[in-house]
Amino acid sequence: MAEKVAKAGVRRADGYLYFIDKHGDISRAKMARGGKKGGRPEKVTKVGVKKQKGYLYFVDKAGDVSRAKMKRR
Repeated sequence: MAEKVAKAGVRRADGYLYFIDKHGDISRAKMARGGKKGGRPEKVTKVGVKKQKGYLYFVDKAGDVSRAKMKRR
């Protein structure tokens, strides 16, 4: 199961991919559709999450930063 790391409350817009960038902030990029190229990433919100090894960080349905333990052998 996932656990919340930080509250951000980001509202998502259609046609964008939301992710946690290497600085621990929420960014988005325009998705490629129908032969059109995607866009450059742009920072949405500064959160500054410190990432730990062995976890997958993502933006959940509420627009907050969550993490889940990765299954590794």
